[in-house]
Amino acid sequence: MPEGARPRSSRHRRGHLSRRGKVVAATVTIALVAGLGYFVLFPKQAPAFVQKTLVSVGLAEPDEIEVAATCPLTGEVVPSGHVPDRPALAVKVENAPEARPQASLNDADVVVEEPVEGGYTRFIAIFHCGNSNRVGPIRSVRTTDPDYLSQLGPTLFAFSGGNPRVMEELAGEDLVDVNTGVAPGAYTRDPTRSAPHDLYSTTKTLRKAAGKQRGAPDALFSYSETWEGRSRRADTVHLPYSSVSDVVWTWRPAKHAWFRSHGDVAHMLDGGERVSASNVVIQLVKVTDSEIVDAAGNPSPEVQLTGSGRAYVLRDGRVVVGRWERSGLGEVTTFVAKGGDEISLAPGRTWVQLLPTGVAVEFSR
Repeated sequence: MPEGARPRSSRHRRGHLSRRGKVVAATVTIALVAGLGYFVLFPKQAPAFVQKTLVSVGLAEPDEIEVAATCPLTGEVVPSGHVPDRPALAVKVENAPEARPQASLNDADVVVEEPVEGGYTRFIAIFHCGNSNRVGPIRSVRTTDPDYLSQLGPTLFAFSGGNPRVMEELAGEDLVDVNTGVAPGAYTRDPTRSAPHDLYSTTKTLRKAAGKQRGAPDALFSYSETWEGRSRRADTVHLPYSSVSDVVWTWRPAKHAWFRSHGDVAHMLDGGERVSASNVVIQLVKVTDSEIVDAAGNPSPEVQLTGSGRAYVLRDGRVVVGRWERSGLGEVTTFVAKGGDEISLAPGRTWVQLLPTGVAVEFSR
């Protein structure tokens, strides 16, 4: 500033408008009012946030608003504007240390983790709006799978073999079977991986093998941008299934997502991407030993997926404590808070952890 010059007042810098500025401001205001008037007459042509405002101030009726199409398994708006007219595709993916890094888990709409023999876990990767050019390693079916998938309606199911008793039970389910025995041409072996951790496919190939199937799946959860009910902060959640399946979820505010580890080792995928989710639903379930045993003599777990039990829902860096309820295998599991309200999830990918009731969930901040 030149010596002797008087500084402009803060009022001039922050609040005072010249005549030209007043004209510009008035012009902008008139344009906004005119635009709002147009949207009052034609509310379906307004952006989503304007539609909500029109309803909230009484300038439009809810039935005049065109609701954006959302994926039933993620709650996210469909970019094309149309929900895909196709069933869910469920793929069994292995989780032994030798199977890592897996492919496709961040492409799925929902991933379910279930206990299997010897302290291991496996995944059901469920695709509807999502697609993947590499899914795997793909492994065998368990009795838990059809019991969980029955709440989605008719579902395509891809896997590699299974115990004869499980295969017999599977035949009576409302599933479109595209396993390796039914559609061998839909699967490939990766020569860079050792057997049996080398079997892969693609969602496009598996859907083609199933033939033309119509009908979107039933929604598994309800969604909202925020949860207004009771919750508490949780930065890290530890789910110690076993020494080989020691699961840790950590909230990263900058990414607004939960990131997964095995113990202190980040759970990475093919291509170097880390496993992440918008929501983690922890469903405590009763697990007993069945009469089915693996080659090492370990009994196959029988997971009880009907009835009710404790549940924790992780979203937005917080945990909502509640219960899960499911009256029958043909019903969708509901998750309710202590006050009785249904717990809504954040739009995005969800992991469902079917955790045995004897395993303690550990939260830390």
